[in-house]
Amino acid sequence: MIEVWAPRADRVRLRIIDGGADHELVPGDAGWWRADLDLAEGERYGFILGDGDALRPDPRSRRQPDGVHAASAAFDPAAFTWTDAAWTGRQLAGGLIYELHVGTFTPEGTLDAAIEKFPYLVDLGVTHIELLPVNGVNGVWNWGYDGVLWYAVHEAYGGPRAYQRFVDAAHRAGLAVVQDVVYNHLGPSGNYLPEFGPYLRDGRRNTWGDSVDLDQLAVRDYIVDNALMWLRDYHVDGLRLDAVHALHDEQSTHILEELSVRVDALSAHLRRPLTLIAESDMNDPRLILPREAGGYGLTAQWSDDWHHAVHVALTGETSGYYADFAAEGAIEKVSTGGFFHDGTYSSFRERDHGYPIPDEVPAWRLVTFAQDHDQIGNRAVGDRLSQTLPFGRLAVAAVLTLTSPGTPMLFMGEEWGASTPWQFFTSHPEQELGEATAQGRIAEFARMGWDPEVVPDPQDPETFRRSKLDWSETDAEPHARLLALYRRLGELRRDVPELTDPAFADAVITQGSAPGERTFAMRRGSVSVLANLSTESAAFPAEPDIEMLLSTDAAVAVVGGEVVLPPDSAVIFCAVAHR
Repeated sequence: MIEVWAPRADRVRLRIIDGGADHELVPGDAGWWRADLDLAEGERYGFILGDGDALRPDPRSRRQPDGVHAASAAFDPAAFTWTDAAWTGRQLAGGLIYELHVGTFTPEGTLDAAIEKFPYLVDLGVTHIELLPVNGVNGVWNWGYDGVLWYAVHEAYGGPRAYQRFVDAAHRAGLAVVQDVVYNHLGPSGNYLPEFGPYLRDGRRNTWGDSVDLDQLAVRDYIVDNALMWLRDYHVDGLRLDAVHALHDEQSTHILEELSVRVDALSAHLRRPLTLIAESDMNDPRLILPREAGGYGLTAQWSDDWHHAVHVALTGETSGYYADFAAEGAIEKVSTGGFFHDGTYSSFRERDHGYPIPDEVPAWRLVTFAQDHDQIGNRAVGDRLSQTLPFGRLAVAAVLTLTSPGTPMLFMGEEWGASTPWQFFTSHPEQELGEATAQGRIAEFARMGWDPEVVPDPQDPETFRRSKLDWSETDAEPHARLLALYRRLGELRRDVPELTDPAFADAVITQGSAPGERTFAMRRGSVSVLANLSTESAAFPAEPDIEMLLSTDAAVAVVGGEVVLPPDSAVIFCAVAHR
């Protein structure tokens, strides 16, 4: 059966490309058109709307062999032979997420090439791989957030069959897969959905374009069905929902709650945990509160506040939205309570912002990170912390990221201090669109005071190429030393229960008035984490009988009841009596 939602069309034909005739679809209820036809695997097809002759891809296309402007290809997900019948999934609590972009993760930039890195990720202690969007986008390389065909897997990555191989292999390696999906907007090229029906809300825009019209039942089904497709047909273990604050929904049941209900039902049927992680700038715990408590029932949400607090502590940068996080107690607040802005004044927003997290919400429901694709790639030159900070500070960043409350997430290459940037890149084939994208990027950073000459052209192929990881660095110093530290921290997370305890930190003591010149002492049960980001040695009181679990600097010493840390160092120890 062929069907398509096209309430704006007065006629719909299915065109089979290779020698096939056009087939008229019959109008049905609520704008749906149908034809009693079946397509063979790989058969190319598209829709003709009205009396014209322009071919349009299927809005629910599973495969676009020649790009988002061309014909769709029939794809049967059930034709794949899975080997993960014994896979029972992974809960997010206690996990370690690794965020990666398929196109720049390996030299080949494919899903099959990424499979070869699974032993490396397991050795690192990773439990969940989070893929940046893989849906159909215009051009060859792209971050993925310009998607226009949400049901397709980008052909340059290997297409949908390669995606199934990727997930199957991940499960064999004991790794869960979280797929980043974008339901708040569509990309600027290849978006033919408005020709079919009111997918977008007239007159209402968000940061990235026209808002999706969630008043339309068929549009809501388009989103929910897509989410279930990844989890059911591709055996994905979770979804990361992009920028949910841009989902404008006035219905009695919010689309996020609707997703939560449907995904929980599928989880019960599949008998394995399914995870929904929201990206949100609202600081609203309603997202992760149970539905029984008036929440949406999502599994977790990203914590930008944690990132901002740690970024300021590491770099001393206090411009823009970082300004509020220069406060001495910023890391203490996000480590013991979750949100920094929990009803407090946000100078960046010029208003009070956020709500407190109830005591009963476990810390693991906040995904915490020192770096991610946005916080690197949306800087003017896409510079990582490793391109500006010395080894000692990168080591402290590792300790803070992997020992603080929350579910930690690493961005690919962070674990060895990759020297390659991760920049904003596009490959729009339309010259006018490409030039507009490049000029818009330059103008945006010029307003922030950046020299336009240093802002890379997103359309330049070299911008994409230099964003690829250089895996040869993992065997060279100081990268190998940093990687060994991350591996040791991964081991500690497996072996020391306090480091995956669902509770927030018992206490955090901060000293030092200047951002980037502070010391931190965090207590998690019997484990203490000490960090010195000042330019002088710092002494911390120590219990009489302690065991050193990890030190980032050989000069750390226990002297006369004190732990003395040199500048830019960290240490983890525990009370022996509690081990």
